[in-house]
Amino acid sequence: MRAHRPASASALLLVAAILTACAAPLPASVVPGSRVVVGWSGELTSLNALAAPTAGNLDIAAATRGGFGVVTDGDFVADPSFGTVSLVGDDGATVRYDLAEPAWSDGIPVDAADLMLDWAFGAGLLGAGGDSDTGAAAAAPTPAVPAVDEFARAIEVTFPAPTILWQSAVTAQVPAHVVGARAFGLDDPMQAKQAVIRAIEDGDRAALTKIADAWWHGFDVDDGGGVADGALISSGPYRVEQISADASGQSVTLVPNVAYRGAASPQVARIEVVPAGADAVGEIGDRLDVAAVAPTAANRAPIQELERRDATVQTTDDGSVWSVLLNPLGVFTAQPARAAFLRALPVGDMVDAGAGEWASAYAKTTSMVAAPGSPSYGVVAEDSGFTTMLGTPADDAAVDRASAGAAVGAPVCVLYDRGSAFASGMFAALRDAGTQAGWGVTDCGSDDLDAAIAGGAWDALIAPVPVPQTPAQLAAQWGSGGGAALRRAPDAERDALIAQWATTVDVYDARELLAQIEATIVRQAVARPIAMNPRITLADRRVTGVTARNGALAPLLAGVAQWVAASASNTP
Repeated sequence: MRAHRPASASALLLVAAILTACAAPLPASVVPGSRVVVGWSGELTSLNALAAPTAGNLDIAAATRGGFGVVTDGDFVADPSFGTVSLVGDDGATVRYDLAEPAWSDGIPVDAADLMLDWAFGAGLLGAGGDSDTGAAAAAPTPAVPAVDEFARAIEVTFPAPTILWQSAVTAQVPAHVVGARAFGLDDPMQAKQAVIRAIEDGDRAALTKIADAWWHGFDVDDGGGVADGALISSGPYRVEQISADASGQSVTLVPNVAYRGAASPQVARIEVVPAGADAVGEIGDRLDVAAVAPTAANRAPIQELERRDATVQTTDDGSVWSVLLNPLGVFTAQPARAAFLRALPVGDMVDAGAGEWASAYAKTTSMVAAPGSPSYGVVAEDSGFTTMLGTPADDAAVDRASAGAAVGAPVCVLYDRGSAFASGMFAALRDAGTQAGWGVTDCGSDDLDAAIAGGAWDALIAPVPVPQTPAQLAAQWGSGGGAALRRAPDAERDALIAQWATTVDVYDARELLAQIEATIVRQAVARPIAMNPRITLADRRVTGVTARNGALAPLLAGVAQWVAASASNTP
């Protein structure tokens, strides 16, 4: 039974919220006239990043959506100014999501209706895509509907089983009052919210179909930057003011959200996200203030010059690890042969040959499932057995090969991307060391890496591999039936460990399980992690507080509320 707020109180709250949002000046934290121009290569196609989780949509969502917290370096970092998440009871499957007092940029409170809408998406009640049969989805076995506490702006969710993602499984990414208004033609935001809650609690298929259509399509951005009414509403420190496009690409203008009540208030009056162009490094301090680039031989000197002019230069990783992966067929059918080949790899020489002067930017790693610097990495690296099995070179690589049963000149076709200077350099060093060890290394580099991988006519592959962040990603990459797996080597023990990890709610137990999963990969000897793929983030000296984070998820704009820039009139 949910508690109902009296209608008169709702009306008064709504009127007050709208008047406050319209009349409020910019937060006192904002420097008047300050402006930051960010170079990007993305595109905003939807203000609902759950419906279309592209890099560009996730970037903008990081600046325009509040949440209970973010996953950083594999661990959840809570934001109590948005609300709290807590386990209820002892089963590990019931979670309470309790909002503080966040508000949407139109002044409407973020409340239980927004959480319920997010839960409905995660539970599959809104279908699996914009063209899915939502009625059929609703006809499937319905999960337990959350208990709603509207006065406390909270819901309690009982999942079918405990989930390692319990802290981030439900949030408020989409405004329920906008979805409800569009789905049911309602003008009153509070009535629209109630209609959404009622449809979910009642399992009303017809109503859920209308909600799903508004949820999937109501926040799309058309080719000219146009959006439906209400789609630009924000709950984060910034809101989208304008979307435009020209021959060079798409630009998005962000301005402070005056209704934001988070811990970190926005400080820059205007952030323009624009196409980075062909020479982002050369335009820092001129057309651009902030940009992220890949390290190349050509941009090494210009970036060093920026450092001398007090620009901020940060090195992070993009969430993928450069690896050598083996196809467990042919010459590498037997595990001893795979292990001997991986032990012969000259890791330091490979990074030096590929990166040149940028070698120090490539953080060495011994894990395929945890990134260096993450809380899990130390446990995984210590317990995986990597050093003993693969990380310690044999006294004589040729003897090691022979002992593994591989004949002199055993052919090893090495696939890599010819268009990547780093991969090409890595191959050259691998070829020299492999030849000395008696392996018959051949150059199988390709200009179409994906097609060559799919063809399967390779023995070893040099490529960056994403470090999994979720159970689905871990199962796809390392599970026996994973569609993203580059090598086909089923392992029942690993499958069981992945399933156990996915339902573990204790962070310390999860780290131990991740180490056990890594150990199965090490024992199988199908992959040798080399180094993380770096990203270089640049910020002009007039902009401070820019802190890039590791990984693929909104590495730059997630910290946008911390940025500080001088006003245009005071810029040196």
